[in-house]
Order: sequence, then C-alpha cells, then structure tokens
Amino acid sequence: MIDRAAGDPATAFERWAALAGDSRASRAVHAELLARWSEPHRRYHDRAHLAAVLSAIDLLRAEAGDETAVRLAAWFHDAVYDGRPGWDEERSAQLAQARLPRCGVPGSRVAETARLVRLTAAHDALAPGDRNGAVLCDADLAVLAGPGYDDYARAVRQEYAHIPDDLFAAGRAEVLRRLLGTPVLFRTARGRRLWEERARANMTAELAALAPAQPGRDETP
Repeated sequence: MIDRAAGDPATAFERWAALAGDSRASRAVHAELLARWSEPHRRYHDRAHLAAVLSAIDLLRAEAGDETAVRLAAWFHDAVYDGRPGWDEERSAQLAQARLPRCGVPGSRVAETARLVRLTAAHDALAPGDRNGAVLCDADLAVLAGPGYDDYARAVRQEYAHIPDDLFAAGRAEVLRRLLGTPVLFRTARGRRLWEERARANMTAELAALAPAQPGRDETP
C-alpha cells in the first residue's frame, strides 16, 4: 500500500530532471510546480499526494506504454487545484501544454501528458487498452486502499470546508457510490491485486458513516 505520509521524494529535482531535462527552463518549471503543490489551501491535493502517486507509479511502471508521459502527467494532474472538478484538470492540462515544450519535451509526449491529465477528471471514462491511462488512474486512486484512508477523507472534507455538511455528504456519497458501482476500480492487473479489495472496504465504510447525515436515503451501493 502507498502511505502518503511516508516522506516527499517527489521534491527531488533529479527525479524531475530525468523526465524533463536539466535546463534553466526545466528548473523553473519544477520550482513552479512545487510552489503550486504547496499552496496553503490544499489539504489532500498537496506534495504528499504527488509523492504518493509517483511512488504508486513505481509499482505499476511495467504496465505503462510511456512511463515518462505517465510520470509527467502525475506532476501536472492537480497542478491547478481550485476545487472545481473538470475545470481543474483542464487548466492543469493546459499548463502542461504551455510549460513542457520549454523544457524540450517532444510534442507527441506533451500531447500524451495533457491527455492523461484530462483523463483524471473521470477515472471511469478510461478506454479499454489505454495502458498509460490505467497506470496513472490506478496510481491516483491507490490512496483509497491506504491505511491512512480516514486521514485522506478528513483532508478532502477540509478542502471543501466552504460546503455545508449536508451538501458535502450528499455529493461525497454520490462519488463513492459511482466508484463502488464500477466493475473494477483498478485497471492494471497489479493494481487490482494490491488495492481493489481494501479500497472497496474503505469506501463502503465511509459511505455507511455518511448515512446519518442524509436521513431517509439508502446509502447501500
């Protein structure tokens, strides 16, 4: 399992340079990304999450078609985060398209990185045979199987602190039901072995805990 509290290796420039080179432009983009991931309003979508996703990719790397594009997409997938689903992913993809060419990343890889970033807006929209997308989405969802799931859920609630409890509970329950309703959460073979069972147990428990906040609603997925 991936523990998002287990250090922050994502900040090491060497890991970034292996993807985008060691140029002045690359160093500037790396610094910008770290600043974005360190914004004070973030509670879950922070540098620890970035590090956890990159660590999960380490476990799934053999199943990717373009590991470099997958890792670049991890760096950019929540680089813009204002709590606006869909909009955040689109802006993050546009950021990748604007910044990566400055680092000398080939156009085809820039396009693939941006496509993958957009894909994280709806993990259940992943097309069959999309190896890169499967690795990135599985790595992004690995937190669902973690021993720190309760901390993750609390951090998500803090990011939406401006939403009243009843509205948040309804929206969160809908997200959980949609995920639990998919035939499989994890699209890579290794991801399913490592995380499927525990993730479903964690989400089912959270869904049950949300039920008192929504009287009269059946929260059974």
